[in-house]
Amino acid sequence: MPDAQPTTRRTRFVCISDTHNACPGGAFKLPTGDVLICAGDMTNQGSYSELKRTVNWLEEADFEKKIVIAGNHDITLDTDFYSQYGLYFHNQNPQDPAKCQELLEQSSSITWLKHDSVVINLTSPTGPRTSFKIFGSPYSPADGMWAFGYSMDEARQIWDRIPLDADIVLTHTPPKYHCDERKERKAAGCESLREALWRVRPRLAICGHVHDGRGAELIRWDLGASNIKYREHGLERWEDPGRDNKKMSLVDLTAKGRNTIDNDGSVGDLVAASKEGTSQSLQHTIPVLHSDGNEPEEPWKLTSNTSTIMGLSHPKANPFPVLSEDLLPAARGQGGLPPSQRCDLEALSGRLGRRETCVVNAAIVASSYPHTGGRKFNKPIVVDIDLPVCEG
Repeated sequence: MPDAQPTTRRTRFVCISDTHNACPGGAFKLPTGDVLICAGDMTNQGSYSELKRTVNWLEEADFEKKIVIAGNHDITLDTDFYSQYGLYFHNQNPQDPAKCQELLEQSSSITWLKHDSVVINLTSPTGPRTSFKIFGSPYSPADGMWAFGYSMDEARQIWDRIPLDADIVLTHTPPKYHCDERKERKAAGCESLREALWRVRPRLAICGHVHDGRGAELIRWDLGASNIKYREHGLERWEDPGRDNKKMSLVDLTAKGRNTIDNDGSVGDLVAASKEGTSQSLQHTIPVLHSDGNEPEEPWKLTSNTSTIMGLSHPKANPFPVLSEDLLPAARGQGGLPPSQRCDLEALSGRLGRRETCVVNAAIVASSYPHTGGRKFNKPIVVDIDLPVCEG
């Protein structure tokens, strides 16, 4: 018999953020990989010349896919912000946001995400031929006069846009308490993003923004607790093997590595039903979680109308459904023992294999303004992870 084809293959992501006009070959070196990820702040003030230099080296970088988001310093990529505040930055030489944005929009080799998601299929015969869904967003909590800022009142609505079936979440801001500590020991990340990650539980959450928070952490989510919402079970901090030497800064999450990630990327019953456009009553089989987090022998069944649960008032206009506010259960963000109504059914139904998320803050610039003693730089963070092989 012929050997069975693998269902997953190792895929290498090279992660960078907060380059602030630094380029490979000078401030840092780009390792080889399959996918290059840039988590924003490509420039200092988003001028056309800054963006042009950045796009030039991104297009020259040898990766099958290059995926970028903007950050708060890339101000011309936020049209509304620039129309109000642009002259505070470029009063002597006003920039044209449309022309600046065309540099990314017209690039044939760069995928620019603007608070949306895309399915990436790596099809090169020399690559891993794997597939993943990635959501990318430039937003971060408002702090001074910078682009893509939001208030805490807006935060939950913003991060509700992350689709539950995302494999990778790419944001400029870190989630709160994870790779977000400033040098004055302040957690500068977003709590609403952390809560959204509990519900989505992607394999990877890649970010930047907080230069001092550069590093990686593996979060083990607590899906069995019924008394505390958005609870975490444990945390493992990454020790950089490339610190103060010539080695690569590698995070190995593969089955052959020491820190295999416990996340099967399961889509979930309600998400799958929504994709199929099913509106009739469906029967979803959901394993029960015991208080120790283990699955029992017998499942339970939920019969429900998918359209009602998903709150799809305009499914064609909105490919990433968000629950209507009046339909959100009180148990949102809560684990426990189904079929108790205290469980977050949407987040848990058919998705109990998503137990861990690796958060990566890939800031390249290590120092912060005013950069006393000169700017210092980190290495890119390389992530190896097993992903499903493309179908067909």
